[in-house]
Amino acid sequence: MELTVDEFIEGIFSKNAFEQPSDSKKPEDLEMRIPEWFDEQQFNKARRFYWYNCYQLTTSMLLGLVAVFAIPSILRVLISSRRSNSTFTAYKRYLSTLLHTISWFENELKPGSVSWRSLMTVRSRHIKATLAANLKGQGIVSQRDLALTQFGFVGFSLLKPNKFGICQMEDGDWEAYNHFWRVIGHAIGLEDRYNICRKNMDETRQVCKILLDKVFTPCLENVPEYFEHMARSMLDGLWCINPTINVDGMIYLTKYLSNVPGYIYLETDRQDLQRLIKEKLNGKSEDTGVESSSLLSENLIEIPKRTPRVLFLHDYDSLDTAPAYKNLPLAGKFKLALNYYVVNLYKSYIGRIYLNLNFKFSVLLMKYLPYLAFARFGIIASYVNIFREDPIDDQQPKPNSEYYKVKPKLSKSKEYFSLIW
Repeated sequence: MELTVDEFIEGIFSKNAFEQPSDSKKPEDLEMRIPEWFDEQQFNKARRFYWYNCYQLTTSMLLGLVAVFAIPSILRVLISSRRSNSTFTAYKRYLSTLLHTISWFENELKPGSVSWRSLMTVRSRHIKATLAANLKGQGIVSQRDLALTQFGFVGFSLLKPNKFGICQMEDGDWEAYNHFWRVIGHAIGLEDRYNICRKNMDETRQVCKILLDKVFTPCLENVPEYFEHMARSMLDGLWCINPTINVDGMIYLTKYLSNVPGYIYLETDRQDLQRLIKEKLNGKSEDTGVESSSLLSENLIEIPKRTPRVLFLHDYDSLDTAPAYKNLPLAGKFKLALNYYVVNLYKSYIGRIYLNLNFKFSVLLMKYLPYLAFARFGIIASYVNIFREDPIDDQQPKPNSEYYKVKPKLSKSKEYFSLIW
């Protein structure tokens, strides 16, 4: 029986979904079967759609992954695995994740294929992560965690394609893309009743909208301890394969896409936020602040309670006076501005071709010549084999407060140099 959207949401946030592991078998006993509802034509159509939008779809996944770090149960398991607590191990782990994902689009899904082996490897690693985290009392990789991670791969692109310049090649591409990720979710052990990619695109978007409003927005407003360290380690590591990454800019953009109050990007965002603050003031003095928590939906998962931020109306008289934006370094502001032009360039025929070719060339470098990583990690250590286990580190994550300290102001020359490096 097909679940309604409300029934699905109720199920995914049930005690059973939180306590049920991603798999009940041992890695050596795993079997993977193609679901009976698998449509090969739709699956391959989605692969073509990905390559038509590969540059920006991959960007949306990277930002989605940053958002996933804000889920406390997922973050605990990641930290306990000790495979991404340092810049080096984060580089190895998340480059491996990226190459796994790309392999699903590069290859047909058939027994013995690269994508089949990749999915089996990912599934096996989830089981090992569950066992390790459970032994340390840090929880498990649950069915709910898998579903929320699935949002990281599809949520932003499905809900806000215009923010990336993503568009269909032909009618039905989005439905095919939804089917693709429904199959991938099934393949990595996600039960159909917890798979956020539903039987059609409309339902999937409804589910993703609820997850954004009631999970990711509140969690990114009130991030768990060590979020900053883990997110920054990943972005710093992946800079070696994409030097356009600016850590502060990417975290800001993630919070903006997640509708975190006070994170604005365009003039229309600023106007909408001021309008919302005025509504909440309801005739009170404009110098009276509005608590950020009053602008959020009720969270569906438990997060630590902290003193909410206070948003003042006139702080948003311009983008430059908005506190979150004002605190960005010059390089972060530059990368946000650059992103605006990249998105608009991507909407053009020539721009899309150029940026997609740029991405495909980058994939070749990731696999065969990750030259920027050579200087940081050494030549041999920089190469990633997606079928080998990622290395372990002894890095103790730093608390969020370490990253919230006021940083010494850079000299003008260093600020300008940071724009290009």
